[in-house]
Amino acid sequence: MKNKDYSVLWSKNLMSNYSVPSITLVKAKGCIVQDANGVKYLDMLGGIATSILGHAHPAVVAAVNRQIKTLSHVSNFYSHPNAIELAQILVRFTGKKDSRVFFAQSGAEANEAAIKLSRKTGRTRIVAMDGSFHGRTMGSLSLTGQSAKKVAFTPILKNIKHIPFGDIKKARRAINSRTAMVIIEPIMGEAGVIVPPENYLKEIREICTVHGVLLAIDAVQTGIGRTGQWFGYEYSGITPDVITVAKGLGAGLPLAAMIAVGKSSQLFVPGDHGSTFGGNPVTTAASIAAIKWIEKNKILSKCKNDFKYISVALRSTAGVAEVRGAGLLIGIELSHQNSAQIAQLLQDSGVLVNAANPSTIRIAPALNISEKEIDLFIKKFKEVMSNVY
Repeated sequence: MKNKDYSVLWSKNLMSNYSVPSITLVKAKGCIVQDANGVKYLDMLGGIATSILGHAHPAVVAAVNRQIKTLSHVSNFYSHPNAIELAQILVRFTGKKDSRVFFAQSGAEANEAAIKLSRKTGRTRIVAMDGSFHGRTMGSLSLTGQSAKKVAFTPILKNIKHIPFGDIKKARRAINSRTAMVIIEPIMGEAGVIVPPENYLKEIREICTVHGVLLAIDAVQTGIGRTGQWFGYEYSGITPDVITVAKGLGAGLPLAAMIAVGKSSQLFVPGDHGSTFGGNPVTTAASIAAIKWIEKNKILSKCKNDFKYISVALRSTAGVAEVRGAGLLIGIELSHQNSAQIAQLLQDSGVLVNAANPSTIRIAPALNISEKEIDLFIKKFKEVMSNVY
């Protein structure tokens, strides 16, 4: 079957919450994916920052094959070695031995867990950011600072106040002793890879500490090495109370975690929360394998260098107003609101990207993308831009 055939079947069998995809991907290796028509593409989106080692990576494939032959699922009545090992790794990444981990399957679920954790403080008010994205379940949607995604689903959770991202004066007025939690992305991915002012996270942390408020870092998109750091907030020197991760955590498989740090790690008691598939043996095997490969091959420093290389190469391109982000989470701000057109032209030329908003192209490729593949993206991007501008 070809792409058009799959589109017809999609329309007949899947719900209309997504637009019908124009291409159907059938196989992949590394950063190269192939559609049903046999056309190959350079995947510069990585499943939206999810396939951190690309497709069919040998370390991940071996770990998953080995695990699926041994133990495929364990209910939360019992433990298994992979969940414990991965939790140990994530605790180590926080730098705080008193951190504790709850496993789920998606970023939305991890953020729902964070909401429930915040209720255990005895407070109910939450402060989130305009333009933020935290998921589409009712709780996480309530946190999301995009009214267009919420208007059809009111009433949403009450007592959630949204403030401008990066505006510390508004934050000081909004956060007080009645606030349970502040949730913030180190870099706002869905909004267009928006980077906060340099000291913003540090100042938010100080305000939360004064009022006894939980500071939750939503590292779903920035996490697991994406920015050249494990979670994406470390540059600020802060210690959050809650960290949520997903996407890249499973190396392409459904896995998420809420990590509670310090006193917040003691808020949940048995029966407070749970997940059938969270911390599954197979998905945690994939995660452990990917993280170990990233550490062994010093991929975090590579990501930082890749950002510098791509930024320098693209900033002088006609039609590019700004290149921002960190590591391999990059927003390319265009001088006109034609990102959808540019994304389609790139797809036509064999490169997959995302139009995050009308003027921003977002890329989030596999962290092990090669220099040759980066150069190919730069070449294709410049060709497309020269034809438009």
